[in-house]
Amino acid sequence: MGYSIIRVQQHAIQLIQIDVLKLSSKQDNYQRLQLIHKKVVELLQQYGPDEFAIEAPFFGKNVQSMLKLGRAQGVAIAAAINGGVPVTEYSPKKVKQSITGNGNAGKEQIFKMLQNIVALPDKPHYFDATDALAVAVCHHFQDKLVLPATPKPLPRKQKNNSWETFLKTHAHRVAG
Repeated sequence: MGYSIIRVQQHAIQLIQIDVLKLSSKQDNYQRLQLIHKKVVELLQQYGPDEFAIEAPFFGKNVQSMLKLGRAQGVAIAAAINGGVPVTEYSPKKVKQSITGNGNAGKEQIFKMLQNIVALPDKPHYFDATDALAVAVCHHFQDKLVLPATPKPLPRKQKNNSWETFLKTHAHRVAG
């Protein structure tokens, strides 16, 4: 389970903590759920976050895996709610879209974009940690960022799919 803590001051995102909780497959499922609950409670007590964002379950073919993931997410959400922290869920596609502009982006692409947004150390050992950071940054973008007025769209007749056109049209979305 990846987790991340960020602080936002004057629209600048500061990375406070990023890591993973490693859970052994040799442990009983209930022991793993207990460890997840304990870790979330620890993080809430240590950092006192104002908000809690989590990636919503995605739909997969393996029902057993989905059930286990749903239980793990439910335990984390319950710990946050019990700690009095409001919870928001984001679909994996929404997180990817928010960070990269592409709802089908891969983990490497998300990591590279996060490096531009937040001061990140070199390539992570676990993408679960950067996935958690992506959810936190997505939450900030949805909730906090005041975007300038939307630029005028290109005329319908003029269809240009170049990066140059995209950057001119969406200059307000490009971080320098």
